[in-house]
Amino acid sequence: MKPQYKAVVIGASAGGLYAFKQIISVLPVDFFIPIIAVQHISPDSENYIITFLNNHSAITIKEADEKEKLKPGCVYFSAPNYHLLIEKDATLSLSTEQKVNYSRPSIDVMFETAADTFGKGVIGIILTGANQDGTAGIRAVKEAGGLTIVQDPTEAETPAMPKSAIEASAPDHIFSLDGIADFLLNLHQAHNKG
Repeated sequence: MKPQYKAVVIGASAGGLYAFKQIISVLPVDFFIPIIAVQHISPDSENYIITFLNNHSAITIKEADEKEKLKPGCVYFSAPNYHLLIEKDATLSLSTEQKVNYSRPSIDVMFETAADTFGKGVIGIILTGANQDGTAGIRAVKEAGGLTIVQDPTEAETPAMPKSAIEASAPDHIFSLDGIADFLLNLHQAHNKG
């Protein structure tokens, strides 16, 4: 019996704009589950990544709203200077609680709430970045029975974050950006075949 995935969570820091484009631009408009994403950004950012990715993707890209219900075929990005949490009823929540790993939004915070909510139904993906945010989060996803993927550090624009995630959690897969995109597309096709 194939796993029944409910959501994909993705975290990135330095170099994330290009990495997200490589993955998200190939996904179909009807991608079968929601994607929730954290990109480290400046607190006063205008969240340019939303506009940029919408110009390069078929799938809908948006900034997450408080109490928003997750839907397939949509990528939800954290708002600048807010943690993004996933509640038990699969809605999104924004928080201004203290920074985690010097970051708000924090990848760890989002991944840990995703693991709590979706358990083995979540796919956690760590991309390029210059710190250790995401390491505890990917470990939480793995411990909850979810699937874990980390970008190959040798091809990451900034390898520290993927390296840290690999050392801490022995992920299920280490892929290039193209490999991550292909993996998600294959899951989508398998889901549609039923």
